[in-house]
Amino acid sequence: MRTTIDGAGRIVVPKALRDAMRVQAGQQVDIVFTDGRLEIEVAPTEARVVSDDEGVRIVPEEPLPPLTDEVVRAALEHTRR
Repeated sequence: MRTTIDGAGRIVVPKALRDAMRVQAGQQVDIVFTDGRLEIEVAPTEARVVSDDEGVRIVPEEPLPPLTDEVVRAALEHTRR
């Protein structure tokens, strides 16, 4: 997909790509310049390990998008290929 860089140096990531990456407004991404290309990845979510009466679990430091049936199915299909 082709997009443009505005006068402030911002790049608009087309909606189809944002949807494919599951990126939402305000979510952080990492951008790296490698071999003449820009690579954009969703930034890892900071989390902590909690141990309580419910057991041991990992709790994200910030809210995450909901994990839907559709997302789980897509991940399963992707790993089966």
